[in-house]
Amino acid sequence: MKLHMQILIALGLGIKRNGHIFLGLIAGIILGFILHNYKVTPTGDVNMTVASVISALDFIGQLFIRLIQMVVIPLVCSAIIVGIASVGDSNQLSKFGKRMVGYYAIISFTAVTIGALLAVIFKPGVGAQSFITQSSAITAQAQVQEAILEQQGHIAQIFLNMIPQNFMASISVGDMVPVLIFTLIFAIALAKVGEVARPIVGFFESVFAATMKVTDWIMYLAALGVFALSAVAVSSFGVGVFSAVSSYFMVLLAGLLIQLCIIYPTFIMTFSKVPVAIFFSSITEAMMVAFGTASSSATLPLTIACCEKRGISHKVCSFVIPLGATLNMDGTAMFQTVAVLFLTQAYGVPLEPMQIVQVAFFAFVASSTCAGVPGAGLITIALILNGLGLTPQQLVEGFAFLFAIDRILEMFRTVLNVTSDAAIAAVIADNENEIDYDLFNNVDEYKEILE
Repeated sequence: MKLHMQILIALGLGIKRNGHIFLGLIAGIILGFILHNYKVTPTGDVNMTVASVISALDFIGQLFIRLIQMVVIPLVCSAIIVGIASVGDSNQLSKFGKRMVGYYAIISFTAVTIGALLAVIFKPGVGAQSFITQSSAITAQAQVQEAILEQQGHIAQIFLNMIPQNFMASISVGDMVPVLIFTLIFAIALAKVGEVARPIVGFFESVFAATMKVTDWIMYLAALGVFALSAVAVSSFGVGVFSAVSSYFMVLLAGLLIQLCIIYPTFIMTFSKVPVAIFFSSITEAMMVAFGTASSSATLPLTIACCEKRGISHKVCSFVIPLGATLNMDGTAMFQTVAVLFLTQAYGVPLEPMQIVQVAFFAFVASSTCAGVPGAGLITIALILNGLGLTPQQLVEGFAFLFAIDRILEMFRTVLNVTSDAAIAAVIADNENEIDYDLFNNVDEYKEILE
């Protein structure tokens, strides 16, 4: 049986095992289309009943996301500290870290390469040129020509902003990258000081266990939350919007599918002996919730739960997955690469091969600084445009197209972000003999995510 069929069957088995979430997702999509069609009355007025339903669904969806995000920072901090402390040996910790960074780089480099190639070959922005005013196009073209080396300073500032000036201030605003950097440094220090750190490590072990239990409780609302979020997302756009950006939508969707169905399986088979079909079956719950929430941070607790309760060791999960949820955003990196090339094509801005490479590199960097929350991928596109001497304000018409369908595409790319984190965790666990294969291979014996 061909590998892609095995993956589809595995996903089907995972969906069957969690049919309530899948039904919530499908029902939300159907209701979203219905609500969109009745948002405006035949007389052209806003349908207040429909508006009230959408508002109520949005409240439910946002409540679900906030409940999960409520435990993200304590979960990330405690998971990293416990994970590094459990590794213990500094040589093993270094080996874990090198493999993790190497695998992140391979996956993300492949994603931006696929995105750039598809955008260059199929030129999705050409079809949108008729919607761009001539004056806007001329301004954008001139601005790119005037872009100078000062843009290097933007990249330096990106890396500088990763270091927190005030750890507590970063926590208060949910700035995850500085929080992550401080937590990593603090965790390594705890591992180095030895037994004297045991009380603090024990405290964070309790925090991790408690946050995972809270996650179990929250996941009882998963089907309702995914239903509400899907309905609101789909109700915001109609089929008509795809006529203007159909090429962009199809190019990006094709790239995401190539990454999901070809690159990840190839990566897993190349670097480990993890059965690909069983891997996809084991994380289907996390993939469905990622699609519904469009937030890798909100899905983080469930991703960890899926991996741990399927046989991947706590040592690996608590170290690799929280880092990946913040730094490993290959779905977002691909999206940003395609989106920026779409904009330059729509505005008739010619790019040399080295500038396309520059766009891909900036997407790689920007995706690593991108918060794992809905909408963040579009915001950090500004960092990539800065590298070309452009701003979103200069490309406002093109950005309107991106915003029109971003939510639905964000749902797809978040699935990739989450799947990538789990795949890397599984591969590293296999490399380090940290998988219970008796449990991992026996789907019928999987522990329920909800206990």
